[in-house]
Amino acid sequence: MTQISSPLAREIARLVHAERLAPGEPLTERSLAERFLVSRSPIRTALRELQQAGVLAAAERGGFKVADPSAARALAASEPAPDGGEEVYLAIARDRLAGEIPDRASENELLRRYGITRPRLQALLRRMSEEGWAERLPGHGWRFLPVLTSMETYRQSYSFRQAIEPAALLEPGFVLNRPVLERHLEQQRRFVAGEILEISAVRLFETNSEMHEAIAECSRNAFFIESLRRVDRLRRLIEYQQRVDREQARQRCAEHVHILELVLDGRNGKAAEAMRKHLSALGPLKAPSP
Repeated sequence: MTQISSPLAREIARLVHAERLAPGEPLTERSLAERFLVSRSPIRTALRELQQAGVLAAAERGGFKVADPSAARALAASEPAPDGGEEVYLAIARDRLAGEIPDRASENELLRRYGITRPRLQALLRRMSEEGWAERLPGHGWRFLPVLTSMETYRQSYSFRQAIEPAALLEPGFVLNRPVLERHLEQQRRFVAGEILEISAVRLFETNSEMHEAIAECSRNAFFIESLRRVDRLRRLIEYQQRVDREQARQRCAEHVHILELVLDGRNGKAAEAMRKHLSALGPLKAPSP
């Protein structure tokens, strides 16, 4: 199987698999950019990578279409290829959180600081751009976007989530996306069964955030959806620095399983109660006093 290095390309492959898109179904840059809250440029790059991997093919009238759903399924289930860049990526995240990297920095400054090649740095910066905490400036400069930098604001983010996530489950316009939530349920069950012991902290954060966002998306309330996505972008760097207690993480994933089972069973009231309890316990647990 062709390795995929772009996190965004992997997410698009998961989308193709989760929504059971058939061969020939089109994928547009615009709809994907709106879904993943990024510009069309990284979407275009990710689509080309998926074309090279055989997941997509060029459409007759331009753009891309699904070519091989089984290839999408294989990529969705696989782990990212190790590229040796994770250590540097986490170092940049740590330094940004500590205020050691200014809001604006040139590629040359970052090259001198981290001692890596320009192509490797550019790949990491593209990843940060896709994740929403850096953006390219004209020339070779980059701007690092605001993130949560204190434990107090981190705690506040959980209080905010306690307000919006249970409410999203109770929205009158809530429409269940069964294929997507069933995929998340399967993944959370795998975590509980033991996969949690081996997954990286970064991937754990991404997978669990995607699950919470998938539930919120069913509310069809744009304010709930965008607010949760923004909070997840803001708290990403602090999450990366948290020490992962694997047994506690397994318990949190067991709670995810319970919530998802309730939602899939149409018991949204009970699911909202379980979500509120889950988040109220999680905030203090993950944000100890400094």
